[in-house]
Amino acid sequence: MSGVTAATYGWLYREFTDDTDATWLYACFIRDLSPEVALQRIGVAPRPLGESGFGVAAYRADGGAVLIECGWAGIIYDRADLLSVGTVAASVFATIKNDGFAYCVDGDRITTFDLYSYPYRSGSDPDRLQADVEALGMDVDGELPEFPSDVVSRALALAERTTGVHLSSARYAGPALTGPTDHLGPYQ
Repeated sequence: MSGVTAATYGWLYREFTDDTDATWLYACFIRDLSPEVALQRIGVAPRPLGESGFGVAAYRADGGAVLIECGWAGIIYDRADLLSVGTVAASVFATIKNDGFAYCVDGDRITTFDLYSYPYRSGSDPDRLQADVEALGMDVDGELPEFPSDVVSRALALAERTTGVHLSSARYAGPALTGPTDHLGPYQ
């Protein structure tokens, strides 16, 4: 997975970024899990989205599954530790109000950080991803003169590197298993 770069996921970043460069993206990469099991773990039943349109799309990907959330609650980010039980999961979110990355192994949050504040990372082993973060050109020590313009794409590439799960644009354009999240907090 070392050949994965920010360019690998530029298309996904652009899919969730509007003409004013406002991004609203929640994605979670889970190794060796099917879309069906991934939805089950977060309490989402496969069926069409409700009137609100809030829900999760689960894509079969090389090496596992990728979940994309339609909504504002961050359910797949907040539940990345549940998704990682018996495996690994990496979740990325970027909104107009906040952003973050979480890497979880077997239910444990190994490292989490804000995409623009890697020096302030936390978790049970916050330095575990250091080599990959450096290889992707992310701001490791807070001393870059300016932030990379594609920090979200770099975080998505980090998710692939750490899980071994690859979502191609062709798979994303294909069918997904969907389920509504209206019954989950904070929507309820």
